[in-house]
Amino acid sequence: MRPALKRQVQANVPAREHDGLISGLMFDGKGGARAVDWAEVRAWTPEAGVLWVHLDRTKPDADRYLRHEAGLDHVVVDALLAPDTRPRMVPQGPGLIVSLRGVNFNPGADPEDMISVRLWIQKGRIITSRARRSMATQDVQERLARGAGPKDEVDCLFELAKALLMRVGHLVDELSDTVDALEEQVISGDTSKVREKLSEARRRAIAIRRHLAPQREALARLQGEKHEMLDAIDATHFRELADETTRYVEELDTVRERASVVQDEVLNRLTERQNRNSYVLTVVAAIMLPLSFVTSLFGVSIAGIPFAEEPNAFWVLMWILAVLVVVEIALFRWTRWF
Repeated sequence: MRPALKRQVQANVPAREHDGLISGLMFDGKGGARAVDWAEVRAWTPEAGVLWVHLDRTKPDADRYLRHEAGLDHVVVDALLAPDTRPRMVPQGPGLIVSLRGVNFNPGADPEDMISVRLWIQKGRIITSRARRSMATQDVQERLARGAGPKDEVDCLFELAKALLMRVGHLVDELSDTVDALEEQVISGDTSKVREKLSEARRRAIAIRRHLAPQREALARLQGEKHEMLDAIDATHFRELADETTRYVEELDTVRERASVVQDEVLNRLTERQNRNSYVLTVVAAIMLPLSFVTSLFGVSIAGIPFAEEPNAFWVLMWILAVLVVVEIALFRWTRWF
């Protein structure tokens, strides 16, 4: 439908990414968009239509555009270029500063090392910035390429938040399935390497929850914020996202608790096995101690040892020791020691 935009979206590394402009898209108001370059981005006016500028904040051209050419307040610029930030939503004059987190599915990265996507939403323009590639923005761009994408600024924010949350949901479900599999493994009696895998699942759940909990608050603020950019329909959409985020936070809490329970069960089974082994060794030692005493007594090299000259003395001693073992076992049974 839009070959230039499709080629840009389908490319793993956009052609202009090296100069800071990952993508520039001018919405047509019907769910589609056309690609624009730096010249059109710099020449944009609200009358031209809704513009989405997606930047690599680590590049000098992106820094220069945000600080000197975009006409933004310094608070907005600092929010878009900050090296680290937590999920939040802050009204700022005519627009909204929004920071969201998404799962890091880049090659070689840990998914729980979540990517930060910062947004500035104003009438007629969306500016997003990131340092690492986000699959969620590519999802929205692909929808725009098919003519089924967002139609305005707030709709774009909703689609981005939804795409970010969808991948978080996949990771949360994966963690839940992992704990299920480990629990079944423990029940079957196979506890090999379970403790390491449980610790890894708990660590990932904690890392994701640390970013997802404030993101829930940010989406909840979008639901309840009274701002010229937001209306009742937008509030309904963001309430659904906030509720879904709450569900994922609760699921992560459940994963952590279940992992702790399974880990306790593993430790209980290991302790029980060690106690059982110690008990067996104790029983063997208790039986062998009198036998060792008798044999060591008969083994001393001094005169006067009974039966020293008898040819059948060894077998007589074996019978005496056997009887002693039977008496010990009977005594242990009678005292209910084992």
